[in-house]
Amino acid sequence: MKTVLIIGAGGVGRVVTHKAAQNRDVFEKIVLASRTKSKCDQIASEIEGEVITDSVNADITDEVVELIERHNPQIVVNVALPYQDLAIMDACVKTGVHYLDTANYEHPDTAHFEYKEQWARDDIFKEAEILGVLGSGFDPGVTNIFVAYAQKHYFDEIHYVDILDCNDGDHGYHFATNFNPEINIREITADGRYWENGEWVTVPALSQKIDWDYPEVGVRDSYLIYHEEMESLTKNIPHLKRMRFFMTFSEKYLTHLRVLENIGMTSIEPINFNGQEIIPLQFLTAVLPDPATLGERTKGKTNIGVYVTGIKDGVEKTVYIYNVAQHEEAYRDTKANGVSFTTGVPAMIGAKLVLEGKWSGKGVFNMEEFDPDPFMEELNLRGLPWKVIEK
Repeated sequence: MKTVLIIGAGGVGRVVTHKAAQNRDVFEKIVLASRTKSKCDQIASEIEGEVITDSVNADITDEVVELIERHNPQIVVNVALPYQDLAIMDACVKTGVHYLDTANYEHPDTAHFEYKEQWARDDIFKEAEILGVLGSGFDPGVTNIFVAYAQKHYFDEIHYVDILDCNDGDHGYHFATNFNPEINIREITADGRYWENGEWVTVPALSQKIDWDYPEVGVRDSYLIYHEEMESLTKNIPHLKRMRFFMTFSEKYLTHLRVLENIGMTSIEPINFNGQEIIPLQFLTAVLPDPATLGERTKGKTNIGVYVTGIKDGVEKTVYIYNVAQHEEAYRDTKANGVSFTTGVPAMIGAKLVLEGKWSGKGVFNMEEFDPDPFMEELNLRGLPWKVIEK
């Protein structure tokens, strides 16, 4: 029996579980685990057919090993916090089980994320004869696949890539984040970085902006930030001259963020409060709305894609590959908002392709290293249809 173990019961975990349950021909047994079992039980209650629930502290490798040994999965889908990636990867090595995640490792004490420590596990994954799939969300994930698809079908050489991420949803709150607030705010407030002429260029956070016309959404303010898929794409796509990542933020959102930053609420440095040590950003996370509760409230669309320029048969050309998702449709399908949906569906697709043997290998891989075609086909079938505009 093909068994998937999903670790993490937030909004993305909800989507992965719902979509796996819609594909019982592949995911014959579904196990959902998190630190808080009641969250898993709630998700399981929404789904027709059995979903086994369990609890685990995913910070502790031995606990994850025990969880895996209890349920004997063929693959672990890690949609817990990025801080827990390494512990879960090490548990998969010890038990000989395939691994998949949606976001690269972050150290809880450093506002910095990179693939270095996950790539360093390539040899032990090979020795264990298991596959590690890194970043099977939307960005990273689908954006990597879009670039690989463009490389395979449209270009001899890719020279320029802009990744463009627009969430035009409205949840009705004055300020809330669409996924884990701690991860989200750390990502946005970090310095921006982009790749040009073989090196990384660093700029102050949110200091560079473009106005981009997103199909089916319209023109939106889009700010340059650093995003993790650029690290692997700049390594794996030859001939690249420049790569950038832009994300939309409203002026209202940025005003709230600036105020919180100015008064120290986005800091990850511990402070003493009434004799107890707390981290301001973690306290802020506790008082902000839980992203997993935003699904029913959120209206509007997302548009995420890649704008790629390069050479084909000696002639310069440009293609724009993108997906538009509707928050309301995502909620009807999985009881989650569009941001969780666009991350969770690709995680399910990646796991599905591994269990079906369409993606295989030994070691640690990023998404663009696989054949993009079966993944692109699944996107159309599972609720994330894509379009290509040739410029």
